[in-house]
Amino acid sequence: MTTTVYESKSITLLNDQEIKIRPLKISLLRDFMKEFEKIDAVSEDNSKSIDVLIKCVQIAMKQYAPELAGDKAVLEDLLDLPTVYKIVEAASGSQLGDINLSSI
Repeated sequence: MTTTVYESKSITLLNDQEIKIRPLKISLLRDFMKEFEKIDAVSEDNSKSIDVLIKCVQIAMKQYAPELAGDKAVLEDLLDLPTVYKIVEAASGSQLGDINLSSI
């Protein structure tokens, strides 16, 4: 009998493309967490905070939708902030409050 240890969710991007999101595999999670650690250093600057979050989303997209991971400008046109938060939460496997993103 197989047991699922993660919950896959679907989100819809601004172009109506639906993608499935779930916690990242370890190989991507390492890069994601290295980038996410930078959030504390830029938390007072909203623009820089968004840049860090978008970089985190780009890393996550390597698993969720690889065709979107390479172009930051295209990705930014497909996302709003609530969707970015959903992706970051799913990728890390944690709620944003649990990973101290409340300062943004």
